[in-house]
Amino acid sequence: MQFSTDVTVNGEMGEVIEKVTEVLKEQGFGILTRIDVDTTLKTKIDVDFRPYVILGACNPKLAHRALNARSDVGLMLPCNVTVEQRVKGECLVRFIDPLMMMQFGDLGEDATLATVGGEAAEKIQNAAAALG
Repeated sequence: MQFSTDVTVNGEMGEVIEKVTEVLKEQGFGILTRIDVDTTLKTKIDVDFRPYVILGACNPKLAHRALNARSDVGLMLPCNVTVEQRVKGECLVRFIDPLMMMQFGDLGEDATLATVGGEAAEKIQNAAAALG
């Protein structure tokens, strides 16, 4: 069972993160959080790790609808996107599948969440396609 859409993008981390941010913005998503995993691991436990960033993307209109349907769905938000430097000049971008997130546990029994998850998934797929 695949829970992400993966896209290989030519470029260095900074420029790829900018591209990802832009294609998500075109789909109504903003970046709420950014976690620089490599920096955090170096600071907290003094280990080296490849450049790896987790972006927390949110489409406010869809999030609002989902949270009005069930407040516990907030545990599944925002939609995470990871960007990792695989080799020089190439990054792997992974977009979570929002529809899969809305089917976790008994969330899939809620018709509103299924609709919101489907709409979000379509927008995420559009963003991923714009990168590829």
